[in-house]
Amino acid sequence: MKQPLRLKEDSAFKKIYSRGNSLANRYLVLFYLKKNQEYNRVGFIASKKVGNSVIRNRARRLMKESFRLYSPKIQSGYDLIFIARANIKDAAYKDVEKAMVHILKKSKLLK
Repeated sequence: MKQPLRLKEDSAFKKIYSRGNSLANRYLVLFYLKKNQEYNRVGFIASKKVGNSVIRNRARRLMKESFRLYSPKIQSGYDLIFIARANIKDAAYKDVEKAMVHILKKSKLLK
């Protein structure tokens, strides 16, 4: 499977924050913006409010794995930013996966 393209530029993040839509649940916040592309670009963020570096990296790994499993089922042509909320530090993998599915269904991005 081809690895999804990562959002890395600060200008891309700012554009999605200002022009895109957002949804949230207990563990995640999703910002998304429709683009005229045949692929998705994705970014994962865990701020210092989540915890120390070990907890932040764990949060990003959980989000990336959940996204990897459902990426073939996501509509193409979007820029996505997943932001970890502070509650994620106590969450198990299954909780994060359910939150990911919930937020993708709520945004109508899941096929």
